[in-house]
Amino acid sequence: MLYALRERFRRISIKVGIVFSKARLSPNHWMLLTLIPILFAFYFLVNEHFAEAALLFLLAAFFDLVDGSVARVTGKVTQTGAYLDTIMDRYVEAIIIFGLLFVSLPGYYLPAYIWLFIYLFGTMMTTYAKAAAKEKLDKDIKGGLLERAERMIILFFGILLADYSTAYLTYIIVFLAVVSNVTALQRMVKAVK
Repeated sequence: MLYALRERFRRISIKVGIVFSKARLSPNHWMLLTLIPILFAFYFLVNEHFAEAALLFLLAAFFDLVDGSVARVTGKVTQTGAYLDTIMDRYVEAIIIFGLLFVSLPGYYLPAYIWLFIYLFGTMMTTYAKAAAKEKLDKDIKGGLLERAERMIILFFGILLADYSTAYLTYIIVFLAVVSNVTALQRMVKAVK
């Protein structure tokens, strides 16, 4: 969904890259900085301080934007950087999902930890479906119902809403579990066709 709007965000990305390139940190340094707020977000999630966790999660997402923006503005876009960024994206998402295992979440037809596993599996399969299509079929598969950016935005709001009731977060996790797997299936079908 947001992938289709990527060109519209390019102007913002350029401005962010110009501002943050002045710090003289490489794109890979910015990428590694993502780990600091995400580990603190994990800590706050485990302790069920949801507003703080959500804000740190947002900061990590911002650093993720900064690294690519700085790379483009400084002309330091590399295959290695893109590869490492993709790996870091998986770590960020997995760390948050792992942190949610420690939250007292109510179940919804199934225990919350089952939904979290289904969600994690769907996010990994969405990425793997794209990577396998590239490697095995030499096809570049993009799109789908819910890509990483959309999942992260929805999860951010789920964590924020957990400050009012953890039931909201459970509903968001159930939604993400279902839709992330649907996205993986969409990519598989697209690759095979």
